[in-house]
Order: sequence, then C-alpha cells, then structure tokens
Amino acid sequence: MHYLLFYDVVGDYVTRRVPFRADHLTFAQPYVERGELLLGGALADPVDGAVLLFDAASPALVERFARGDPYIREGLVTRWRVRAWTTVAGPLAATPIAPGSLATPGAPGG
Repeated sequence: MHYLLFYDVVGDYVTRRVPFRADHLTFAQPYVERGELLLGGALADPVDGAVLLFDAASPALVERFARGDPYIREGLVTRWRVRAWTTVAGPLAATPIAPGSLATPGAPGG
C-alpha cells in the first residue's frame, strides 16, 4: 500500500533546514534502501511543505519515520499527517487497474 506523508513547515524552512539536512537525509537512507521510501521532497513556489511517498504494509512505518525525522525533532515541521493513497495507474501502482478491465455501463456483464 502507498502512503503519503505530508509536512507543513516553518516560514523560513529553506534557511533553517541547512544545519539539519544531512541528518535528515542520513535518517531517510535506510528507508530508501529497504524500498519503503520511494520519493520525497519539498513543495516549490512557495516552499511551504514537503511530501514523502512510502510503500508500506501499514501507516505505522510512516508514523515511525515522522517521529524520528530530525526535521520534526528540530521544529522545522509545524504539522504532519499520513494519508493512505490508492494508486491504480503507472508502473509502481500498488493496485493497478488495466484500462480495458472495467465494465462499461449497459454492456453485457457490466
């Protein structure tokens, strides 16, 4: 199952993250190596948040990540939340649906 971890960040996040960025990336690396953290990064224009995409059996792993993240521990994140994401399209979709597999309303069997 895919999960999104959303961060709301402090106004001067870009400046304040500098001393903690290496620790944050080092903390994230084992999750990347295990294939649990697929993508992550700050939102742009404006930089007012970040989103991280996880592949995990439950939201507990994502919550554990958030609780241990140096960005959260150091007060750069003002709010975080985890959302399950039902992915159906694309090469990494957790529950892929082929375009022709859906029944057409009114068609036999549909």
